[in-house]
Parts: sequence; C-alpha cells; structure tokens
Amino acid sequence: MSKRLFLKLSTALTLASTLGLSLAQAQNTPIKFQLDWRFEGPSAFFLLPAAKGYFKDAKLDVKIDAGNGSGGTVTRVASGAYDLGFADLAALMEFHANNPDSPNKPVAIMMVYNNTPASVMVLKKSGIKTVADLSGKKFGAPVFDAGRRAYPIFAKANNITGVQWTAMDPPLRETMLARGDVDAITGFTFTSLLNLEARGVKAADVVVFPYANHGVKIYGNVIIATPQILKENPAAVKAFLLAFTKGVHDVIAKPDEAIKYVRERDGIIDVAMETRRLKLAIATAVDSPDARAEGFGQAKAARLTLMASQVSDAFNTKTRVNADAVWDGSFLPTAAELNVFPKK
Repeated sequence: MSKRLFLKLSTALTLASTLGLSLAQAQNTPIKFQLDWRFEGPSAFFLLPAAKGYFKDAKLDVKIDAGNGSGGTVTRVASGAYDLGFADLAALMEFHANNPDSPNKPVAIMMVYNNTPASVMVLKKSGIKTVADLSGKKFGAPVFDAGRRAYPIFAKANNITGVQWTAMDPPLRETMLARGDVDAITGFTFTSLLNLEARGVKAADVVVFPYANHGVKIYGNVIIATPQILKENPAAVKAFLLAFTKGVHDVIAKPDEAIKYVRERDGIIDVAMETRRLKLAIATAVDSPDARAEGFGQAKAARLTLMASQVSDAFNTKTRVNADAVWDGSFLPTAAELNVFPKK
C-alpha cells in the first residue's frame, strides 16, 4: 500500500469514526435539569445515575445544575430554561395558583420526598420541650424557606400562636439559633441539624419537631417538568424517570458509596457530613413509613387535594390550587420498577 493511499484510508476511517460518534451523541436526547439546592448529600439521587451512565444508557444527555431554592427551580422550568427540575411541591402549587394564566406551568411527575423534610428546631437550653411551648416565641428563617412558608399549616395543626419572625440569609439561620438571637428556626431537618453541628452545637442538645410527625402530612420535593417536553417527548421523560429510579435504588442500598458522586461535582464537601445528610434525607423523607405505604414515586389524590387546600390558605394564593393540574403520574415506571426500598 502506498503512503498516499494509507493516509487517505486513515483520514477516511477517522472521519467515519468521528461521524459515527457524532451520530451516536445526536441520538441522545438533551435534557437540562435544575436541582433545588447546592450539591449536597441528597443530590446523589441525581448525580449517581448520571455518573454511572444510567441516563446515557436511556439515550439521554442529562446536564444537572445546582439550584438556589425551590421557588427559583419552578420559575426556571416554567421559563423553559430547564426541561426538568427538583422542587418542593408546595412551591409548585403556589406558582400555579399565583400564575393562573401562565401557558407554561410546570407539572409534578414523580414524588421523591413523600414527607416534607421541614421541621422546627430549638435548643434544649431554651426550655422548649413540646410544640405547645412554641407559642409566643421568636422564630427565624429565610423568607423563602419551605418550612417557613408552610409554617401556618404546622401552627394550625398544633394551635401555636403569637410567633414573631426574623428574616435572614440562609447561612445565618443556624448561627442565630446557636447564639440565642432566635428561639427557634424552621428548615429541612437534614440541612439545619447538621449545620448546627458544624457551628458547635451537639445533636443531643437540639430538639426537633418534624412537621410530618406533628399533624402536617404535606408532600415534599418532586420532579417537575415543562408541559412542552411532556407533550413533545414523553418517551424521554419516561426514560429519565426509569433511569433515575434505578439510581435511587442504588443510593438507598449504599449511601456511603453514593456520596462519592457528589464529591465529583463539588470537591470541597465534607464527605462525612454529607453522607450523614444523605442518610437523614433517606430516613425522614424518602424511605419513610408513608412512602412505603403509598409506594415510591406515587402521590395519592386525597392527600394531594388536602395539601392543595392547605397551601392555598397558608400561602394566601391569588386563586385556589387545583391538585389535578399540578400532578401527572402517567409517566411513572411500573410498580415493580418503583420497588426501590430494601426489605426491613
């Protein structure tokens, strides 16, 4: 073979290989996904299936970005900047009710946190021992905090009155409780409890009143989607949920291993703390008694309707929340595929 012929053949093979790779990549549906918060322990539920290639095997090219709150995630998905997202269901309901004429209202398509992770936290030294002791106390939380937004539901369920609120940026919430500037804070248990420990407060010195254990049976975070992708590419949505479910199974089975995928996205995380945060999220919100009773990923109509009414009242929305318009479970995997919980 002549040198010229060899070069031509090599060039042709390189072009063919490049073209083949480009075609293979082109076959993968691009999906932009927005988390609700930073890359912390619970984000392993999404980062693991991405790193392990579960999304790629499903012919999806998924790009996952950190978020800065559920409200922002809902807004960005509604704008079309993201196809899918992870957000608090109450925030989604609020958006629907306050933007009734919006043509692009996102829809919840899978339940991940069957119970809201929100709770009220106080220090033992405050003398607060029961929820009844919370009346008249000084509370602190960011104005957009999910626990603060849903607090009227908690207060009504427990007859708490006379609370005074102080607003602050998220990094100051646990600091203000630790130094006694406020008597109580609201927040996700797996976030605030560990943040308090990072500020020198022992877990044994914290009293936690989980909303889910005190008469508040509202759902927590869900996967949301734009109406456009649901209509134009339902197959991709179903493939995403199935690949994600496979990842959830792996995370629940081996959370200590799953945390490495979070570290790959944020190399400065405290691995031990984020592993504990992930395990707390699993125990309190994902693999909870309610989740096992209803089935992972599922939402029950009666509970959705009650939550819609509670959110309408607590958030003082412009219109009443329509539970039927917020939830669509038709894209979920089969019951067998959703069986992610280990036997106890």
